Amino acid sequence: MKNLNLFSNIINDTKRKSPLIHAITNPISINDCANITLAAGAKPIMAEHPDEVKEITQKSDALAINLGNITDIRMKSMKISCRTAATNKIPVVLDPVGAAASKLRSDFANNLIDKFSFSIIKGNMSEIKSLLGLSSHPLGIDVGKEDEIDSENIKTSVTIAKKMSAKSGSVIMITGKYDIVSDNKNTFIIKNGTPMLTKITGTGCMSGILAASYLPNTDPLTAAAFACLCMGIAGELADKNSNGPSSFRTAFLDAIYLMDCSKIAKYADFNIL
Repeated sequence: MKNLNLFSNIINDTKRKSPLIHAITNPISINDCANITLAAGAKPIMAEHPDEVKEITQKSDALAINLGNITDIRMKSMKISCRTAATNKIPVVLDPVGAAASKLRSDFANNLIDKFSFSIIKGNMSEIKSLLGLSSHPLGIDVGKEDEIDSENIKTSVTIAKKMSAKSGSVIMITGKYDIVSDNKNTFIIKNGTPMLTKITGTGCMSGILAASYLPNTDPLTAAAFACLCMGIAGELADKNSNGPSSFRTAFLDAIYLMDCSKIAKYADFNIL
């Protein structure tokens, strides 16, 4: 498998250094986001009160911002934390959940992108197209069928990822049947995964948090690509050891916890353009 040396130290470094990840995320997936952070070897803190987020962000090794179920309070706190992260050179992951679903979310996400620098912007294809001002077809906060990445539109999808990277200066992490990770120069196409990942709530949110967990110990492109690989491989392994959504959720978290370089070498399915 190509360039697996890119990922060889991330698992051990994350578990050894146990970076503190500040996540301002949504209550729908907050527990799973905290648990996947722990499973990866990092430490989560889910502070969102505007009177404390500056202090919490200052002490953190990475910040993850998730627009799912946004409120006035979370929006205020996100701006404070992004500003604090910029001042302290703390890497940030932005997950513009639902940016294609409402003007409020789209405007807020674009405002953040205009004002702040993000190491990684993670979203589905409907969300990324919306942020670029392209026509999109979301199904609520999920990707619409017309926007799904498949073998026939992969070249167009890569072009969209590169355009978003050029616009934002960020690594773009688009999740779907195929995951695309691009910094406008190098692009990963990751084919690991299972449809069962769509049968439990919050796996998209979890992938952004996982990338944030790896971010303090590597560059943004590698962190995003490795998070996609781990999500996909863990999903495949969990699918073999489960009978439905509930058992899959448990097996998936176990698979993230037990992820090692031998499993990456055995199961990773990706190309680099």
